[in-house]
Amino acid sequence: MPAAPTRVMPAASVRLRGPPCGQPAHLSPATWQHGCVTAATHSTLFPQVPDSADAVLDGLDPEQRAVATALQGPVCVLAGAGTGKTRAITHRIAYGVRAGILQPSSVLAVTFTNRAAGEMRGRLRQLGAVGVQARTFHSAALRQLQYFWPKAIGGSLPRLVDRKIQLVADAAAACHIRLDRGELRDVTAEIEWSKVTQTVPGDYAAAAAKAGRDVPRDPAEIAQLYSAYEELKRERVVIDFEDVLLLTVAVLQDRRDIAEQVRAQYQHFVVDEYQDVSPLQQRLLELWLGERENLCVVGDASQTIYSFTGATPDHLLDFRMRHPGATVVKLVRDYRSTPQVVHLANGLLAQARGRAADHRLELVSQRAAGTEPVFTEYTDEPAEAEGAARRIRELIDAGVPASEIAVLFRTNAQSETYEQALADAGVPYQLRGAERFFDRPEVRKAGIALRGAARFGGNDALLDDAPDLPSQVRAVLSGEGWTPQPPAGSGAVRERWESLAALVHLAQDFAAARPGVTLADLVAELDERAGAQHAPTVQGVTLASLHSAKGLEWDVVFLVGVAEGMMPITYAKTDEQIEEERRLLYVGVTRARERLHLSWALSRSPGSRPNRRPSRFLDGLRPGSSGAAGRGGTAGAGGVERGSAATASAPVAPGPRRRQRSPARCRVCGRTLTDAGEMKLMRCEDCPSDMDEGLYERLRDWRAGQAQRSGQPAFCVFTDKTLMAIAETVPDEEHALARIPGVGMRKLGRYGADVLAICAGRDLDEDRGLN
Repeated sequence: MPAAPTRVMPAASVRLRGPPCGQPAHLSPATWQHGCVTAATHSTLFPQVPDSADAVLDGLDPEQRAVATALQGPVCVLAGAGTGKTRAITHRIAYGVRAGILQPSSVLAVTFTNRAAGEMRGRLRQLGAVGVQARTFHSAALRQLQYFWPKAIGGSLPRLVDRKIQLVADAAAACHIRLDRGELRDVTAEIEWSKVTQTVPGDYAAAAAKAGRDVPRDPAEIAQLYSAYEELKRERVVIDFEDVLLLTVAVLQDRRDIAEQVRAQYQHFVVDEYQDVSPLQQRLLELWLGERENLCVVGDASQTIYSFTGATPDHLLDFRMRHPGATVVKLVRDYRSTPQVVHLANGLLAQARGRAADHRLELVSQRAAGTEPVFTEYTDEPAEAEGAARRIRELIDAGVPASEIAVLFRTNAQSETYEQALADAGVPYQLRGAERFFDRPEVRKAGIALRGAARFGGNDALLDDAPDLPSQVRAVLSGEGWTPQPPAGSGAVRERWESLAALVHLAQDFAAARPGVTLADLVAELDERAGAQHAPTVQGVTLASLHSAKGLEWDVVFLVGVAEGMMPITYAKTDEQIEEERRLLYVGVTRARERLHLSWALSRSPGSRPNRRPSRFLDGLRPGSSGAAGRGGTAGAGGVERGSAATASAPVAPGPRRRQRSPARCRVCGRTLTDAGEMKLMRCEDCPSDMDEGLYERLRDWRAGQAQRSGQPAFCVFTDKTLMAIAETVPDEEHALARIPGVGMRKLGRYGADVLAICAGRDLDEDRGLN
């Protein structure tokens, strides 16, 4: 049903109650510069729901706040790794809902994985934004298709097949074409690519050649298999995953009445990971939107790693061309990783080529300095796995939780060696990509047992000696296989124990956060978490491919197999494929919060010829290596760009090459500065200030007038730290003002004359001839 009319407020007219954003009286920059803005995994497990709309904005940095308060028209958020993009867009939705600007039922937030959608729903629930739809593209389309199919087509929707590979095998048999297991998987992938790029069987050969795809069979054979596969589906009256999107697009295109009904329901759209949108998903999004522009997209072209599935960053990079009035916000403050990890990540992209590299974002770490990345060379792959397992064992013995360590590799085939090495070292582990937590049989059985105990526990002697929630959960789950000590070894028994242990830990955290809760309260919490796919942490080192690690993070990351032939992978031949491999390594590096280990082996097995070399991507970055120092490109600084018809007729142009800067040092004590706020002041926070208080107040009054005239927050003119730095240095000419961090050439040209006049003690009105 259509939603109630939405009250829309222009982004520039959104006014926050209380002091302006960036003022210390309302929100100290230290609040968001020193860890308040963190990943979900480091947030409070059971946070209190904010008590007001304004409270939703607490803790956001200036750029995130700009995202959260830009609630009308097209908005494009270019968000680097670890910059809090999910936080920004969920707070945006929650702020709009809590302020009464957005109706919850009129908002549709879409992303690409069930895990990401579940995380988004969980965060929205914690922010008090109940009723917002957060789904994957496929799940949103399937829901609409199921509802409208009887009206549009008649009858019931055909059955959705879970795995298409058997259908492809049957199609191959019908065509008398023999496919081994690998070819079967590869042909299935080609069919999927064809469908998401809206390529019909007759056009497959030409489309694959144009896209430069490395096809597994003769293109004519694949086209024949594709055609037979589609015919087989029609005969069996089934549809596949890609058909869900294709059929939804067809219904919305052919039935204007249905399209209008959907548009009346959903009036505001948010798309996460927009760099991964396929042409088919983009077409569906356009049909959902119609002629409207209430769309917010967020993405990072430097994290485009799924082009083999049809994903393309072009929709993200061309957003300003399609939406001339768009507001563009760049998030570059990295709250996840230490400066050392961020430096390596920036170095990787500095050597990149291609369109995505031209729009890369240069991250600025907001964390304290940490340890340098460790680069290790091994004689062979088993030695590399044993070395990683040995270091992991040492970290765990030193107090690092196993769940905060990950081993990431290029292909799933590398997993077995590391599973064995970790098992031999007595290290618990879990494989990423296994079934979802709440779908595991042991978790479902545990849920039934906990529900029964909550209902009839008063008559259960098992709970007689369990006075609080954690002890009650331990008592119930002991009957399902949980024990105080983990079982020896690895395998299925250990994995089941880890699942039950995660529920025990969740109960302990739940009771600590909310004293007096009951078993029934925990069951209700588990039900909500299952609906949102908000799983508790499983204690064990994560083993994952680089592709499946996207969107995740750990304190310690081991990137293994970083050698030529594996990174980049052997079959990456074209420049575009090589650059995607570089971006894949970049994604891996940016998963690490505190410590990063990179390793490679000179040979595959003991005694083999050592004919391998470290990845070319590490040239010039690892100690003792030489290589290209990189290039300028448009390493984007953070900030907000307001769209206008005059500026948006073309994509954002590359900026000038940024010069390498020497380390910033305190002008009082000489210490190297790493904190962004201290770098703006050009001194340590606790070093004595010689600020001219009167000048500072005059600058603040002037800034307030500028902000009011331009209709933007005060911090967008100059931040408090920049004004303080000006009031301390009192520049008397342009080049002295330009040296102050936070000024820059653009603001110097716009505001420089005014600021220098104020510093000189002149009256601006008199200078302008006003009475």
